[in-house]
Amino acid sequence: MITCDHCLTHKELLVLYDIAALISDSRDIQKSLEKSLQALKNSLQLENCVIYKLEDETLNVFASLGFSKFQKVNSEYKLGEGATGLAAKSMEPVVIENIHNDILFLNKSGNKTNHTISYIAVPMIAGKDVVGVIGANLTKDTQIDFEETVRILTIISSLFAQYISSNDFVEKEKERLKELKLYYKMEWDSKVHNFGDIIGESPKMQTVYQVIERIAQSDVTVLVRGETGTGKELVAAAIHKRSKRNEEPFIKLNCAAITDTLLESELFGHEKGAFTDAKETRKGRFELADGGTLFLDEIGDISASAQVKLLRVLQEREFERVGGSKTIRVNVRLVAATNRDLEQMVKDGEFREDLYYRLNVIPIDLPPLRERGEDIKLLVNFFLERSMKNHKKIVKITDEAMDKLMSYPWPGNVRELENTIERIVLMGNEDGITASDMTLLLPALKNEYLIENEKHAHEVLDQNMTLEDLEKDAVIRALEKSDGNQAEAAKSLGITQRQIGYKVKKYGL
Repeated sequence: MITCDHCLTHKELLVLYDIAALISDSRDIQKSLEKSLQALKNSLQLENCVIYKLEDETLNVFASLGFSKFQKVNSEYKLGEGATGLAAKSMEPVVIENIHNDILFLNKSGNKTNHTISYIAVPMIAGKDVVGVIGANLTKDTQIDFEETVRILTIISSLFAQYISSNDFVEKEKERLKELKLYYKMEWDSKVHNFGDIIGESPKMQTVYQVIERIAQSDVTVLVRGETGTGKELVAAAIHKRSKRNEEPFIKLNCAAITDTLLESELFGHEKGAFTDAKETRKGRFELADGGTLFLDEIGDISASAQVKLLRVLQEREFERVGGSKTIRVNVRLVAATNRDLEQMVKDGEFREDLYYRLNVIPIDLPPLRERGEDIKLLVNFFLERSMKNHKKIVKITDEAMDKLMSYPWPGNVRELENTIERIVLMGNEDGITASDMTLLLPALKNEYLIENEKHAHEVLDQNMTLEDLEKDAVIRALEKSDGNQAEAAKSLGITQRQIGYKVKKYGL
């Protein structure tokens, strides 16, 4: 038997050993804590032992002995409320020597009896944070006094605090990984373009690489600008890969592909019941990207209300989920992208000026494919090799066919080129794709200025027209041929309706 006044008794050491064994060898945290409280009761005759967990400044019953469901619901305390709330707020043990004449003992559980004498509440602290409170009643049968009870509960509370805190961390990490797994599965299932790092050696692309290398290691916000299909997402991915966040998530969202009503939910998440289809709480892209990088494509398409909330996140690094009141803080590096003229949108009152300056800290201008010269040949060979591997087929592109590909203005940029090569592989053969074959294989090249009217083609080339002029002319003639039907014109050019809509707006057609 240990006899010194400040040392633990043999019985107290045994209960500590039992509790340590219980919480180190259990995957059910509540059951192991309840068994620990039972060991505490059996060894020291402490009654109504209960563990409160602190959540959103409220202490709720987490594990208990002798509490009914009704008692568990009723026995919650705000910080500073009663002896239990006071222990959490002050981060010091609170002793009620006589529960029958002390108004600090609120008895919300209704467990007070004539047999009960005192109540002790001890805060559970992990690091500098209060995790909760452990409470227990002393009765006429309790074998230790106030000082000994406070001492043993303080030691046990430290064990419980570390146990609960570690378990919370593991559960949050599991939830984070589950959310990320779901997100990446959705990305993989819906992904059409899955090429690697950026390809290109032209002077304009070299300039882009230099900017990426200089700013990748910082947390500065980046705005990538360029036409549709130029590879803005690849630039964002390259920045993330070269940053100090490269081990953390890279999360993407195309703002133009989502309705205004759903955009805020996608960005910030929503609470269960926030709207009709919100059957469960869901994290938004900002929470998924916490610690990593968030890429917002088509940022110029977001609504006025979303602009306000996005500005707040950039300034304060905090937000609330849709339908929620809890403020969530995140550490996210933002890379935004657009093909729109944000400066003009600011002048027209369509885009907030303060948000524009928050986004446009480091601008990166991606050149259209028609201005990248020999990069076209590099990309053709890259996509050709990959597509042949995917389709287990060998197809050759002749020099004259390559010349056609090199001279085409590519209104859909890299994305259009990728789709074109896919079509060549599917419909071509080992004998080689010739220039004349292009008319049958590639709708994108069935423009009058290239094949149906050679005379016109020579005329426009003789007029020293720029590639941009050629592109505009191609769009005009495609629209004329389709009687102004943008869907048909886009199909004949081998681009999407959204892309031709952008061209029509760009050239004021």
